[in-house]
Amino acid sequence: MDLFRTKSVERSIEETDEPEHKLRKELSAWDLTFFGVGVVIGTGIFVLTGQQAHLNAGPSIVISFIVAGIACGLAGLCYAEFASTVPVAGSAYTFSYATLGEFIAWIIGWDLVLELALGAAVVARGWSAYLQDLFDLPTWLAGDDAKPDIGAIAIVLALTVIGVLGTKLSGRFTGALVIIKVTVVSFVVIAGLFFIKWSNYKPFVPDSEPAAGGKGADQTLLQGIFGVDPTAFGAYGIIAAASVVFFAYIGFDIVATSAEETKNPQRDVPRGILGSLAICTALYVAVSFVITGMLKYSDKRMNTAAPLAEAFDANGAGWASKIISTGAVAGLTTVVLVLMLGQARVLFAMSRDGLLPIGLAKVHPRFGTPYRITIITGVFVAVLAGVVPLSELSKLVSIGTLFAFVLVSAGVIILRRTRGDLHRPFRVPAVPWVPALSILSCAWLMVNLSIETWVRFVIWLLIGFVVYFLYGYRSSRLGRGLKQAPTDGGTVPSVE
Repeated sequence: MDLFRTKSVERSIEETDEPEHKLRKELSAWDLTFFGVGVVIGTGIFVLTGQQAHLNAGPSIVISFIVAGIACGLAGLCYAEFASTVPVAGSAYTFSYATLGEFIAWIIGWDLVLELALGAAVVARGWSAYLQDLFDLPTWLAGDDAKPDIGAIAIVLALTVIGVLGTKLSGRFTGALVIIKVTVVSFVVIAGLFFIKWSNYKPFVPDSEPAAGGKGADQTLLQGIFGVDPTAFGAYGIIAAASVVFFAYIGFDIVATSAEETKNPQRDVPRGILGSLAICTALYVAVSFVITGMLKYSDKRMNTAAPLAEAFDANGAGWASKIISTGAVAGLTTVVLVLMLGQARVLFAMSRDGLLPIGLAKVHPRFGTPYRITIITGVFVAVLAGVVPLSELSKLVSIGTLFAFVLVSAGVIILRRTRGDLHRPFRVPAVPWVPALSILSCAWLMVNLSIETWVRFVIWLLIGFVVYFLYGYRSSRLGRGLKQAPTDGGTVPSVE
């Protein structure tokens, strides 16, 4: 049962004051909101809106984004309660350590490496492709054909420097780019209103029809187990599209990783999480409404890598494509930065707990950032982004995120039972029903992922098990404390 030893909330908070591992508290609710919007608004708003309207939902893609937003909101409420109660770096990893035990915490921390580092590398490749198109750069320098992708490597290393220099600087940089990004998205919405043809919204919910499904390992887990025949459009099409566009929301949970660096985490972290989710949902709904009004959902130009630009081109406004590309470059820059910041904080928390070498958790004496972990993260992501083909591996980002959401939602229910005495500045309403709905919605989205993705995910977890048992289990600070505890009637350290 040592595998499921838990670290008390009090001990987690106490360890944040250790001089060598103390992060600087510099962030406000506005900074966290900018982080949330900065990481969520990325390629999804520029790509998934048109593609899923064409493939699954038609104009009712608007409803799909609302459904996905509600699913994220349920998980967001659980993250908000945890982050306000346990304002410690590490997000889902730290929360799991306090409720589900060290082994589960390690699994979720290992899982977050998959989500954040791989996600940052994938987005850095997308950033390079947009930059190459915007400035017509040589194809050997940046873009899909560049091997290595020097553009992707350069942006990752530049953002690593910003991450080392300070969280506040990262927040200001993110805030400036978020303003540019939101301005471009607002331009798309306002300018697009002048090209709407109301006939394009008919029918708003197209009739259901059979859809092409994968075979073998390419089929979804739901298809493989129950033999369900996939359909497009209609009510199921709306849900199928929601399963895909959900992943456009990935990243809001990173706000929780900054709790330890927030001036008033009990108040500001819930505001940052829920505020950024509300803003992003409103922007997604507005863009999807406009694009399906500008171009008929059945038009093949909707199913491209740049449906927004195609919609403007189809209406004789090709000049808007450069503005959209500018917004995409700004948007993807913030996504890469915030994902790497989140990754560094998760690894920092794991190192401080001894599950990874504790020397990696050392904080820079001047900048107050976990500089060693930040540099290692930056180099790792740069290598991935520069030389590794990521088209298939990017699917792992989604399943890793959903798995984290499930464990955090379960953790809220468990901690309410085991530590009902804790002060909770923010409380999830209607526990256990709201967390249970969060678990069910995330589980539904997970079974709609391919069998191949599940197999790769299980392999990644098995590698994590090996690392934990070879190093983490023996080196854990909590585990060493228990082994050193007296066995002749003395006091045992607090492990809930």
